[in-house]
Amino acid sequence: MSRVLIGIDDTDNLESRGTGFRARQLGQTIEVAGLGILEGITRHQLFFDRRIPYTSHNSSACLEFLSDDLPGIINISRDFLLRESAEGSDAGLAAALFEQTDEEIMEWGLRAKKEILTQSEARDIAKRKSIFLEGLTGSHDGIIGSLAAIGLRKGGNDGRYIGVGKKEIRELEGIYTVQQLFREIRIDTITDQAGHEIPDHHRIHIGHWMRPVLVKNKITIIVEQAINNQNYEWTAATKDFIKGISG
Repeated sequence: MSRVLIGIDDTDNLESRGTGFRARQLGQTIEVAGLGILEGITRHQLFFDRRIPYTSHNSSACLEFLSDDLPGIINISRDFLLRESAEGSDAGLAAALFEQTDEEIMEWGLRAKKEILTQSEARDIAKRKSIFLEGLTGSHDGIIGSLAAIGLRKGGNDGRYIGVGKKEIRELEGIYTVQQLFREIRIDTITDQAGHEIPDHHRIHIGHWMRPVLVKNKITIIVEQAINNQNYEWTAATKDFIKGISG
């Protein structure tokens, strides 16, 4: 099966659930339909500027699947967003094969973190690269962030995971050994803040807010050393630290 990237953006309003929630719903919808195997969902922070209309945080989401049916995933994603996007939203949808997402798309994602971009340029890039890109509601401004989401995911060093496979990250709390965490959730590595891997038998208190991040194209849990605690050696890195490195 091929690796497929689906980018969505601006599906919400101030009263509705956010784009991250809709991304998790969409992932479940595609899996239930038998169109693909969900590998993960990443949240990507885009540029904060008063000139850019956004609901609260200006973030987009990328869903990664293993699938042999990209057209089917596009169709079900399109129908889902038209049905579920909030009133007043400006939803956009992008879709591409992983290997199809090239340097120019990755650069677009990086630019979207620091520049004000335009729909016309997004459409031009998508057309030249034969990438599906469509505005679905409102002004269609969400095409900018949805294209950025697949570029940032392909780049492999941006964003944090709000979903990993079928496991609900929010369900995890308490103390786990490194070995146990690898059995509980689909991750590639667990490191300290300097990037050193943690031994399998060490224990980690993951608290109530643990989010893996995307580092060198690996699903990575980052931890910090526990101080004067005999029950565990490590704690999950703080929310502030994770937000600081992932946006």
